[in-house]
Amino acid sequence: MDVRYRRPVRPRRAVPSRLRRPDVVVAGLVLLLVLLWAVVPDLFTAQSPIDGVPADRLQGPSAAHLFGTDHLGRDLFSRVVHGSRLTLQATVLAVLIGLLVGTLVGLVSGFVRGVVDDVLMRVMDVLLSIPALLLSMALITALGFGTTKVAIAVGIGTVANFARVMRSEVLKVSSAVYVEAARASGVRTTGVLFRHVLPNAAGPVLALSALEFGVAVLAVSSLSFLGFGAPPPAPEWGSLVSGGRDYLATSWWLTTLPGLVVAAVVLSANRIARALEKGNAA
Repeated sequence: MDVRYRRPVRPRRAVPSRLRRPDVVVAGLVLLLVLLWAVVPDLFTAQSPIDGVPADRLQGPSAAHLFGTDHLGRDLFSRVVHGSRLTLQATVLAVLIGLLVGTLVGLVSGFVRGVVDDVLMRVMDVLLSIPALLLSMALITALGFGTTKVAIAVGIGTVANFARVMRSEVLKVSSAVYVEAARASGVRTTGVLFRHVLPNAAGPVLALSALEFGVAVLAVSSLSFLGFGAPPPAPEWGSLVSGGRDYLATSWWLTTLPGLVVAAVVLSANRIARALEKGNAA
């Protein structure tokens, strides 16, 4: 008789109380707003992010221009809203690269162990020994400039973090009773790996992906600030902050307001990640 062993499934519950806290709700609303900016920017602004009105140059925040205008008379709020698409595209791609590659490396390393584990983890140690931004800049130099290249470079820099967490979880899960029972019942190795080990080890890794999302936003914006992202006049959050440096003394909004948007997104992602992390630890 074919007996399948699975980890007992807990009954579904309502939204946990930790996710209903006001600070977590506000963080979620911030991320939802920025996501809507990226998907439907025309819903939030009718101004062009590329074309400006020279007569309106360097105007401060007002009802007509919520974030003011830049040195070419372009509406800064419109550029921030439309710039969210490029920045978030690069961020999501970077997190996906780190999540998929890191999960695969950690899964194989923790499940196979032995020489394979030693080799893979030493490679991850090398990646961890190099500062993430420095590693991304070195990769950008080899890959070339552009938003996609920035995403790939940032994603490779996060692989080691995902791999370490996944390996740690796999080591714990693979010694559980239900995994041993599945092996004893004759379930194939791939079945044990993908039906029993991976689903039960994925929780902390998914929580880490929320944290790495905030880190990736900051890394993508930093590389864009340094000029490695999309070429002008395409708006990106980092390039908007960089472009306002020459006018910082007289037009503070050019750097401050885009910078506050980046900070709000990073802090919101970190807050949600902490809430998810506490839930996995409970």
